[in-house]
Amino acid sequence: MQIQDSAIDAQEALIQVAGHGEHGVHGDHGDHAHPDLRTMGLITFLLSESLMFGALFAVYFVMKGRLGQWPPEGTEVELLLPALNTSVLIASSFVIHKGEEAIKKDDVAGMQMWYLITAAMGIFFLGGQVYEYTHLSYGLGTNTFSNCFYLMTGFHGLHVLIGVCMILGVWWRSRQDGHYSSVKHTGIEMAEIYWHFVDVIWIIMFSLIYVLTKLP
Repeated sequence: MQIQDSAIDAQEALIQVAGHGEHGVHGDHGDHAHPDLRTMGLITFLLSESLMFGALFAVYFVMKGRLGQWPPEGTEVELLLPALNTSVLIASSFVIHKGEEAIKKDDVAGMQMWYLITAAMGIFFLGGQVYEYTHLSYGLGTNTFSNCFYLMTGFHGLHVLIGVCMILGVWWRSRQDGHYSSVKHTGIEMAEIYWHFVDVIWIIMFSLIYVLTKLP
């Protein structure tokens, strides 16, 4: 009987240890002790995307250095609309952060509002980009500059579109009761990280394509 009781006690102890270990991996407090692998995966993905954008920037500088006039005559860029678009995109980074602050207070409705506003600002940005494309006097294959221009801004626009879809996806999932809370909001954080990445890349791109080309 003593041997049997000892075996039962040992089995119960193992069950308790396993339960604590599972909570440490999947529980809310475990998220603080161990970084979520999904977030780390997103950061790794964004690092690889940074290399791709870096390659585009490098090609842009090489082409700029090889050509005497940059941009060539007839392929100048406008500054007003892109500057407005840039202001909206920068402001949207502050707006989406308000959404994260809201969910940390268990304010799901507030998070939903800020995320919808962010999505609307992203759609405004894309609309401005499409308007710009349709009113330019040159196309993708006009010359080297136009090729770089459409490739770089179009590739970034694709990332903005993906970001808008992510934000709307978070908003849609937040409609389920208890899906996000102050201790469970990894999806919200991932959408915000991605959106900040899109914002930073555009600031660099705007400076290279629009601002520097206007300087004497």
